[in-house]
Amino acid sequence: MAEKGLKKWVITITVITAALLELIDTTIVNVSIPQIQGNLGATLEDIAWVTTGYGVANVIILPMSGWLGNRFGRKNYFLTSIIIFTIASYLCGNANTLTELVVFRILQGLAGGGLISNAQAILLETWPPEEVGIATALFGLGAVVGPTVGPTIGGYITDHFSWPWIFYVNIPVGIIAAYCTYTFVRATPKIGKDMPVDWWGILLLAIAVGSLQTVLEKGESEDWFATGYIIVLSAAAIIGLLLFIWREMTTDHPIVNFKIMRHRSFAVGMFTSFILGLGLYGSVFIFPVFCQTLLGFSAQQTGEILFPGGLVTIAMMPFVGIMLKKGVPAQFMATAGLALFFLFSHMLSKSTLSSGTSDFFWPLAVRGLGMSLLFVPLTTLAIQDLRGSEIGQGTGLNNMMRQLGGSFGIAAITTFIHVRQGAHRNILIENINDYNPAYVARFHAMVQNFMAKGYSFLDAQHVALKAIEGSVVKQTMLLTYTDAYWLVGFILLCSIPLVYLQKFKKNVEIPKDAH
Repeated sequence: MAEKGLKKWVITITVITAALLELIDTTIVNVSIPQIQGNLGATLEDIAWVTTGYGVANVIILPMSGWLGNRFGRKNYFLTSIIIFTIASYLCGNANTLTELVVFRILQGLAGGGLISNAQAILLETWPPEEVGIATALFGLGAVVGPTVGPTIGGYITDHFSWPWIFYVNIPVGIIAAYCTYTFVRATPKIGKDMPVDWWGILLLAIAVGSLQTVLEKGESEDWFATGYIIVLSAAAIIGLLLFIWREMTTDHPIVNFKIMRHRSFAVGMFTSFILGLGLYGSVFIFPVFCQTLLGFSAQQTGEILFPGGLVTIAMMPFVGIMLKKGVPAQFMATAGLALFFLFSHMLSKSTLSSGTSDFFWPLAVRGLGMSLLFVPLTTLAIQDLRGSEIGQGTGLNNMMRQLGGSFGIAAITTFIHVRQGAHRNILIENINDYNPAYVARFHAMVQNFMAKGYSFLDAQHVALKAIEGSVVKQTMLLTYTDAYWLVGFILLCSIPLVYLQKFKKNVEIPKDAH
């Protein structure tokens, strides 16, 4: 039953705030890694588990969140997740060793998985059926903006305070969200609370999804299948996934109800959510690395550049929800969003080593507009046929696919950058020889310039060669990142036909008796 008046808005703000905690924490830690590493005396390889552990735990719990919400009551599970997430945030900030921090981040990730999907399900039940598009748009604000502003917030806190405060800031927000949830969110029935627990399903899910996420997070740094444990985890992911699907299709009480895949729009929506995650997280991954590695921007500067694009998304989300309510086909808006994302990739591919902060305003504004036209329509199309307890299951799977899409995207882009970097370097190096008049002229000009500054002839030659090598490295990386932008844009553009495999429906309605 939908809520009305002030109570509807209090619940909306509460659940979006709680979801934002989880979403911001996926990226807020990234810019603080060097400070955490130095403070705890950890290697770069070991400190990476601070983010990997959180991501793995998060993805494991997401597909289970619908089952947990049904079994214990959505309000109870959501409230418990907020409390555990808040406590884990305090423990993370108070950690004295790397082991403690990783364990508490895993706990934080497990609780966070219960926040995002239940927040979306609660919103869908709080708003009336004719305004589901607006509810989805409001949820999309957090889902899209959270990972974008995370580095900005993290950079500011780390520069002006200390790294534990990136966790401590969650505490007051978590307390308020817990109070509002307890006070205002309506309790839902505990469906299947007396039914047996599918422990084998839980175990197989943890093995399959946990192994897959770990491979995606660590594969590139471990040289993929040249490392033994990556091979073992890859095999565990494949075998575990097959056994998990078989188990859930044959048991009477599955933790993940794959029968909802009978809805064509939802089944196709799993692929479109995967693509959305690739675009959302992949582009956020490339751009900061490009700015900080090649252009010399600080983490805070990079976050500030990303922020206006997030504002565009915030401003556009309500309009997208209104257009859905008025009957504009979600397929048309999603097509426009995918096309705008391709345009964003094209605009960034024109970047040079002399690009400044102002050069990125319009490309990122286009990205912000594109993301607003993607998230809400794609999510709406995916869930349009779900009813009753299927809503919790569907939102959990939908969010998991978006997270996995981001992980696949980052892993694929990282590997692509590594491969293309070698290819571009080989091409550029071919032109550095004594038979190339342009190189010879540039080299002699640089030698003369250094000699004019007081270097000896031999020293001037040595410094000139180092300068040319530095130029080759920068040009190589510039060309590589240009290719990466094109790759992301091309993948999203080619996914346009997928949205037309989903049903056309003017208004997405969820029955008032949905729980």
